[in-house]
Amino acid sequence: MNYIGEHLLPGQIGHFFAVLSLMASLVAMVAFAKAFRSTSFPEKQSWLRMARVAFFVETVCVVSLFITLYYVISHHFFEYKYAYTHSDKGLQVQYLLACFWEGQEGSFMLWSFWHCVLGWILIWRSKDWEAGVMMVISFAQFCLATMIVGIYFFGTKVGSNPFILLRDSGILDDAPFFKDISTGALRLDYLSSIKDGSGLNTLLQNYWMVIHPPVLFLGFASTIVPFSYAIAGLLRKKHEWIKPSLPWACFSAAVLGTGVMMGAAWAYESLSFGGYWHGILWRMHRWCHGWCW
Repeated sequence: MNYIGEHLLPGQIGHFFAVLSLMASLVAMVAFAKAFRSTSFPEKQSWLRMARVAFFVETVCVVSLFITLYYVISHHFFEYKYAYTHSDKGLQVQYLLACFWEGQEGSFMLWSFWHCVLGWILIWRSKDWEAGVMMVISFAQFCLATMIVGIYFFGTKVGSNPFILLRDSGILDDAPFFKDISTGALRLDYLSSIKDGSGLNTLLQNYWMVIHPPVLFLGFASTIVPFSYAIAGLLRKKHEWIKPSLPWACFSAAVLGTGVMMGAAWAYESLSFGGYWHGILWRMHRWCHGWCW
């Protein structure tokens, strides 16, 4: 059934890259693991070359996902649930980026993007530790890819597809004016009744919320690097992992601290948190609550 006015190609492209990202991260993880366990230098280099190619494909997929989703949001294709629920036509350009962080799928994509950036730095700088460290990071990338793939395995849905159509999301089921009165089916021209999206949360329409989440997610993503060094060192029984991982641990702490300070500044300007220290205490409460439970 062809619905009038729908732009299906961006969603198909986005879903293709989501599935390809899942497969590429799996191949990269296996190849890095093989290189990590190889005792022969030529064999190790062969596996490393395959792993780097797979990681490159994965990086291209993640960047393409970002571009495709931004295209959907910026062009106000409200036939997609993500664009309809997180944006509207009145948003300024800079706040279109904040639509990414408001949704769970966009947050996972941002996390995965930073893993790709950090991964290439590690491929360039980690030398003998590359295989072991990238094996762990590729596994994390595979886990993140499952969060946005939105496909079914043996009847069980895995992840949530950010390119799901509004008519397939169930949102329109309780809206009778989108349906044909005589048949009860969705009208072919249902998009003509959608004048605008639900819009971005008012509290997120702040310049701090354009830069605060990417910085904070960089801090979150970078914590996997010292963890990866630790896992690789434990598996190889090499205690030298502490030295190369220490600068990364300091980097993570510095970036997370900067991100928290940005969030506190945002809290000072927002209407609900009441100020800088109130924002800090609110975050401490959330962290403690999450830790305890």
